Amino acid sequence: MRAILLALAVIAAAAPELGWAQSKSGTKAPANETRYFTAIDGLMDGNADVILKETRQGKTVTAATLDVCYPVAKNSDRKDRFVVSLTVNGQTLTGATQSNGAKEPVTVKLNRKPTGDTFEFRGQITIGKTVTEVASTDNSDVSEKEFQESQSTDDGINAQPKDFTDVSPEAVSVRLKLDAVTDFLKSLKGENVEVSLPSLIVSCDALRAGEQTISMTVDPDRAGALIAKARATNGVVTVGWTAGTVEMDRTIRFAAADWRDGDKINRDKLAGAISDVLATTYNAKPTSAVWNPVTGKLKLTLKRPSQLMPSLELTDVIEVTSLVSADKPGGADALMLWISSPTTTTVDEASSAKLILSDESSGDEEGDTRDDGGAIDELAKVFKAKRWDADNSVWK
Repeated sequence: MRAILLALAVIAAAAPELGWAQSKSGTKAPANETRYFTAIDGLMDGNADVILKETRQGKTVTAATLDVCYPVAKNSDRKDRFVVSLTVNGQTLTGATQSNGAKEPVTVKLNRKPTGDTFEFRGQITIGKTVTEVASTDNSDVSEKEFQESQSTDDGINAQPKDFTDVSPEAVSVRLKLDAVTDFLKSLKGENVEVSLPSLIVSCDALRAGEQTISMTVDPDRAGALIAKARATNGVVTVGWTAGTVEMDRTIRFAAADWRDGDKINRDKLAGAISDVLATTYNAKPTSAVWNPVTGKLKLTLKRPSQLMPSLELTDVIEVTSLVSADKPGGADALMLWISSPTTTTVDEASSAKLILSDESSGDEEGDTRDDGGAIDELAKVFKAKRWDADNSVWK
């Protein structure tokens, strides 16, 4: 009998390997999965940027984090943000923290309800003394992969471009740690640098990344020095050229030798040559050529009698913006010339009583298109220049 019992004990011990034993439920526990809600409709009047991260085991939520970025005041561009780990109790999510900027106390209580393929959230979020009621339906979630793909951003900064065909010679951007932005901007005071006002707005993406991109316009002759200075600044992540004014279909490239005095571009000679070509093309008389000392852009103004109603003796004022630079960073052998489409305004320049005119046409550029006909080709002839072939990505 003892031998039989011993044999049964050995068989029982071997049962898992033999496949005779199963878990109590007969199935494996579901694997953990991370899902994201990248919006909760209607939260804070639709002005909040929300990311709710849930860790689930099957359909059961085991952990959750709520990340909310929101305006500090109604219609304000300034943002604050809080991130709170939520306690999960069934379908109820609760938590408390403080906002990153204003350090206001934050409490969250949300009830989560699956409704078919979507989810409903109801409850309250309190920031300081402000209570926001949450009543949001039809919210969809996404996978970890989908979320990460949606978060990828490209600020277009090229630290070492081979030339200025993909980036613009006057457009410089610098990405900095958030706590370094103010000092960097203060260092630009008194400098001949134009800072883009919209780039001063700290977006929700910037708050989450901890980095902000400042965009600037500078004379192409000084862009390299500005980039070198920025690289040596504390808190700078990356700096370089980016997209800007220059459009390649309105740009020509030509030898620099005839248009330089030493290592400087002869701007007077260039302005005169460009004005002469445009005067012929537009059948107009050049009246001014002004170089912007900050951006390095050339503003040309030409005038001609308006043909709209000749008996009124009105005048067409044509304005064109131009930019000249080396064709690549540090380049000296070739120059690039870009000119804008012309802007034409019709005015009464009579010495006595004048007719006051307004142009309420909605973007009708037909006259400007006619004026522009052949201007780029004529400039290419005078400057013995090449034009950009976008199909083959070469100058021709």
